[in-house]
Amino acid sequence: MRLPITAATLAFGLTSAKNHGGLGSTSKWEPPGADDYRGPCPMMNTLANHKFLPHDGRMLTEDAVVHALSAALNFDASLGSLMFKMAVGANPEPNATFFTLDHLNRHNVLEHDASLSRSDDFFGNNHVFNQTVFDRTRAYWTGPILTADMLANSKIARQIESKAYNPTYTFTATTEQFSLGEIAAPIIVFGDLKAGTVNRSLVEYFFENERLPTELGWVVSANTVTQEAVLGVSDMIRNAASLITSSEQGHATGVRDLHSGVRPIMEQIPYGP
Repeated sequence: MRLPITAATLAFGLTSAKNHGGLGSTSKWEPPGADDYRGPCPMMNTLANHKFLPHDGRMLTEDAVVHALSAALNFDASLGSLMFKMAVGANPEPNATFFTLDHLNRHNVLEHDASLSRSDDFFGNNHVFNQTVFDRTRAYWTGPILTADMLANSKIARQIESKAYNPTYTFTATTEQFSLGEIAAPIIVFGDLKAGTVNRSLVEYFFENERLPTELGWVVSANTVTQEAVLGVSDMIRNAASLITSSEQGHATGVRDLHSGVRPIMEQIPYGP
């Protein structure tokens, strides 16, 4: 089951300026006001701050999602539509046709434990950026250019920490698929999709400010981001997050086969006279 594109970047806007933003700009930014909704997804919050989404974080329709993903990040329309269909499930109303950023705060729907930049719901606040959590995350980003391995290491570390200290820790197979997309998102939006790398300074600026890093020289990719491209980066993260190495690494063949071959070998050893 491959769902990671959902969380890769749930960010957005619409054509009607009155109700849906749509006049967003990568260079213009405004923080949320006291009555504006924000959620656990930093990219969603960022594009609301840039007004590609309604700045109040309300009434995110499919048209809004598709339009803003295209306008702000050059995402393919089918990818935006698929993201909306997954995200709208956070709205508890039956047959909902919209969601809000506040809906995304519902625990264990899309939001989940072991975020890179948020505390677990058990500890009281699952949607506001937490500098302490983020500092522990980026301790695993050990160079100026982040690789899939570095991002995957920070994902694993956050899961271990959450499992150790959160008695209600939950991380299902479906959550894992969403998580892979989330971890892939910085590469998808700010980095090199083929190489699986991204400039660390862009990612840190984005997380800490919930702002597109245009001040650091970032520009929107000229290449349209497709579902296939997103899945390719997510697979890089999936492979990097595996703690199982290939059988060719570290052991000679005889040693490697020892555990599986103990019983047949023992059966061949003669006992008695």
